[in-house]
Amino acid sequence: MANLKEIRNRITSVSSTMQITSAMKMVSAAKLKKAQDAITAMRPYAEKLTELLQNLSATLEGEVGGSYTTQREVKKVLVVAITSNRGLCGAFNTNVIKEVKSTTEKYKGAQVDVLAIGKKGNDILKKTHNVIDNQSAIFDALTFDNVATVASLITEKFTSGEYDRVELVYNQFKNAATQIVQAEQFLPLAPIAKGTAIAGDYIFEPSKEEIVMTLIPKSLKTQLYKAIRDSFASEHGARMTAMHKATDNATELRNQLKLTYNKARQAAITGEILEIVGGAEALNG
Repeated sequence: MANLKEIRNRITSVSSTMQITSAMKMVSAAKLKKAQDAITAMRPYAEKLTELLQNLSATLEGEVGGSYTTQREVKKVLVVAITSNRGLCGAFNTNVIKEVKSTTEKYKGAQVDVLAIGKKGNDILKKTHNVIDNQSAIFDALTFDNVATVASLITEKFTSGEYDRVELVYNQFKNAATQIVQAEQFLPLAPIAKGTAIAGDYIFEPSKEEIVMTLIPKSLKTQLYKAIRDSFASEHGARMTAMHKATDNATELRNQLKLTYNKARQAAITGEILEIVGGAEALNG
């Protein structure tokens, strides 16, 4: 009976775990809907802003972009690692950390520092990398203004010459079950090809140059905000998927334990019956 009691305790424990994972799945599903709507609504704006900047820059003569496009010998690199503040989301954070390490190896001979956005990434990467800052609090109030402050900080580190290149590493949201790890160059801006502008008779006020120099900082802030929004939606999608699998596994394990319990109980009852029958036959004999 001690064995039966142990199995009953395990069934109770697994059932409790199943209830927790099921609840977490439903919470993540609700949050995912909001986060997915936010990134879906933002993407057309971000893409149109980039298109406008490229189209306008392609019509200008000479060097465009000022200090934002300065190509320097890569001696110091800043990697912005965007992870989550919480776990239980499968390989979501692990994939970003692996990509950060891969990016670090790509810049052999250069000093690579990390700016962490997300507690999980900060906690793991600070053991192996030089983490210069942790902006995890941004997820407490994920707004464009808060992200713009971080984007300005990163941009200042590049334009001042403190870093020669800035890379973003994050999970891009595709759907609830699929997140694609991205490592993209944030600064310097990639050269824009000339002669690709869409023809049109426009009057620019102020000048094209002033418009471009105004759009570049705004485009960088939007790019970082989109990356964080992508990561935020991916996090909830990954957690919902992970909790769904955990619930299914817990259900399967509970069913197996119930089957084991019933078999053990049946064997115990059969044993008791045999003992009674054997005792009765001994008395009759």
